[in-house]
Amino acid sequence: MGAIARGLGRHSSVVCAFFAKRGGIEPRARSRRASTLTLEERERISRGLATGRSCRRIAAELARSPSTVSREVARNGGPQRYRAAEAEARAWKAAERPKRCKLTAQKKLCGLVAKKLKARWSPRQISGWLKVTFPNSPKMYVSHETIYLTLFIQARGALKKELKAHLRRRRAMRRSKNWSQRGKGKGQIRDAISISERPAEVQDRAVPGHWEGDLLMGSTTSQIATLVERTSRFTILVRMPSRDPALVAKALKKQIIKLPAHLRRSLTWDRGLEMARHADFTVASGVDVYFCDPQSPWQRGSNENTNGLLRQYFPKGQPLDGFTQRQLNAVARQLNGRPRQTLNFATPTEILNGALTA
Repeated sequence: MGAIARGLGRHSSVVCAFFAKRGGIEPRARSRRASTLTLEERERISRGLATGRSCRRIAAELARSPSTVSREVARNGGPQRYRAAEAEARAWKAAERPKRCKLTAQKKLCGLVAKKLKARWSPRQISGWLKVTFPNSPKMYVSHETIYLTLFIQARGALKKELKAHLRRRRAMRRSKNWSQRGKGKGQIRDAISISERPAEVQDRAVPGHWEGDLLMGSTTSQIATLVERTSRFTILVRMPSRDPALVAKALKKQIIKLPAHLRRSLTWDRGLEMARHADFTVASGVDVYFCDPQSPWQRGSNENTNGLLRQYFPKGQPLDGFTQRQLNAVARQLNGRPRQTLNFATPTEILNGALTA
């Protein structure tokens, strides 16, 4: 915004206030129907009237209906006072009738959306869940973009401004997704098994029990471990008192051995030195550990996405060492109970329960 302000010769606060009125969302370009009279046609009407031609004759020259021309002239002062520019401006002004927001018109729908937002569901999750829950009621459908627009453009008046606090990204305005990422310090891990040696069944997500893991960092060198099952996206959060490799291996083993044997097949981790004792973890848990290539977080895509979701509960810059394991379990339950688009809007809990009973 600063660059825009400098280019316009205005103060940045003026530009920011302008964008804030629409929540940082670019307004749609105005358009008109093909059947609407154009400025050129209105000028021809004005010239025809000035030379004394009738509305019917002017209409024939424009290939328009006589009633179209006669109504146009009547609503703009009659043959003596008709002016093309004024008629064009009046037509644009009359067209400023914004469509009523669907969430304003449908109170039941609005209430459901607000309830799910309070439960920290994303607008896309809400939109997909509504289609699954009300398959034969189109009036109960709403796009995720409509929810965002209603939240960020308060003039619509359907959803309260306070609900924005429940979104994953807590912003006053919507922003570009072009974020820079600072890499973590990488070190050498002895006897690390490369991700290239991982079994083929891990890649296609057909067999449950393969996990991805990483540390979610907070302030004051605090952290929690996140484990995500690749097939179901089921998440386990582990309280981590420090990044000491021995303590990390012990804490992960304590949580993962609670799972049935067929749901603990492998773990894919980043190159962080906190997993330097991966061999001890494998011996204690029976779970093989594979390591991503350096600077390749996309190789743990499910885990990276889940860490982004968790920032809704654990914002950046806040300490994470004050949470008990019970509190982390409660957050994990809520996250696992939210529908996922990648799961056709089923929940991770439902998918994992299906694997347990299979």
